[in-house]
Amino acid sequence: MAYIESIKLSNFRNYESLELSFDKGTNIFYGDNAQGKTNILESVYLCGTSKSHKGSKDREIIRFEQDEAHIRMMVGKDSMSYKIDMHLRKNKAKGVAINGLPIKKARELLGVVNLVFFSPEDLNIIKNGPAERRRFLDSELCQLDKIYLSDLTTYNKILNQRNKLLKDMVYRPDLKDTLPVWDMQLVETGRKIIRRRKQFVDELNEIVHDIHYRISGEKEDLILQYEPSIEDIFFEDELSRVKERDMRQCMTSVGPHRDDLLFSIGEVDIRKFGSQGQQRTSALSLKLSEIELVKRSIHDTPVLLLDDVLSELDSNRQNYLLNSIHDTQTLITCTGLDEFVKNRFQINKIFKVVQGTVEERKEI
Repeated sequence: MAYIESIKLSNFRNYESLELSFDKGTNIFYGDNAQGKTNILESVYLCGTSKSHKGSKDREIIRFEQDEAHIRMMVGKDSMSYKIDMHLRKNKAKGVAINGLPIKKARELLGVVNLVFFSPEDLNIIKNGPAERRRFLDSELCQLDKIYLSDLTTYNKILNQRNKLLKDMVYRPDLKDTLPVWDMQLVETGRKIIRRRKQFVDELNEIVHDIHYRISGEKEDLILQYEPSIEDIFFEDELSRVKERDMRQCMTSVGPHRDDLLFSIGEVDIRKFGSQGQQRTSALSLKLSEIELVKRSIHDTPVLLLDDVLSELDSNRQNYLLNSIHDTQTLITCTGLDEFVKNRFQINKIFKVVQGTVEERKEI
């Protein structure tokens, strides 16, 4: 089982310097809001995936009035240790090294440790717009599938180039002749993304149904459905059909960048018509099935990062979540420890966080 042994931060967010060692079980960070608890989880996620869960840019992560930040994370896996070093700079690309060897592509980082981040924002994935749901699909698929990560990166580059060309054509109509070149590449890469997303949602659907049925007290059947903006076989024809519209609007109007994910309970689309309780329970079911799918895919348990999620759930759902994660390394942030005491939850390490300083506590 892969687990995080320790992390060392320098000029990261509100931490000038910080060194922490983690337990293989449950690690809890507690303290008031805006003290820096989430920043610790963010540093772990960033170091393991090369991306911030918030989508923050490197320059926003570097401590105020500093030019660079460092993260060093030790990962234990199969009785070996891996050292991941990450160097963030304000105006340059980040540098990453594994065991002292620099890597060129983010995908080389994948597979060292799998992480699942769960924050209160995730509970709104169903209520919010399609972009959130696409981000969910992408963030998980990119960790599990290096080819998908490569295809998605390529697709986004081609999409940006095509959109730029559509804007440039307003002043230079002669550029229209180069459009088919980008169209062909967009279709080729887009089809791969559509197929892989569909496969992923099908796998997720098998797991999420049972989990949601149990959480909802055997009352609700949740079904996930992938809603591509266009089926892969029709992508080329549709792109050609909307060409004039794309030229008028200076943007690409069809493709996987417009996909969505449908959540339905008893044929009701809960994105639009579900109660807040249904939406939140479904989001929790989705997250728990993501954990289960990662377990099945990599034959290992991912490390869980739970950012102040318990305060957003009622006691039944808190219990269900805590009972689901007892066999995996978990880093939890919260404002108080009452929920854990009440549920007699096994805690291996406790840290108190106050204004950028972290102190390990021996008991609750």
